[in-house]
Amino acid sequence: QVLLVESGGGLVQAGGSLRLSCAASGRTFSTYTMAWFRQAPGKERELVAAISRVGGGLYYGDSVKGRFTISRDNAKNMVYLQMNSLKPEDTAVYYCAADPSSLVTGQPSRYDYWGQGTQVTVSS
Repeated sequence: QVLLVESGGGLVQAGGSLRLSCAASGRTFSTYTMAWFRQAPGKERELVAAISRVGGGLYYGDSVKGRFTISRDNAKNMVYLQMNSLKPEDTAVYYCAADPSSLVTGQPSRYDYWGQGTQVTVSS
């Protein structure tokens, strides 16, 4: 089992940057595919970015390509989301998620473990 705790959210102006962090418990962190999802009010949860077990495989949602970067540090049990050139439409609760399979996917149902979420608000 994996316990995930996100941090780093907040209020930022459009064009600004934020870095989200996700701390994972357990000694098997490197066996999980990790991802960031987000959910805005009234909208479905959508994939932001996903990263394979050792970081070689990356997958980004179309709306964030070229602006966001996902990374992980297996030695520290951490996954990060660097968000640049933020837009008001990026406003959402951002969730960290873990999938015990090796498949890098954007389907929320594939992910077994979720953090509590961190709010990101981008003002215009």
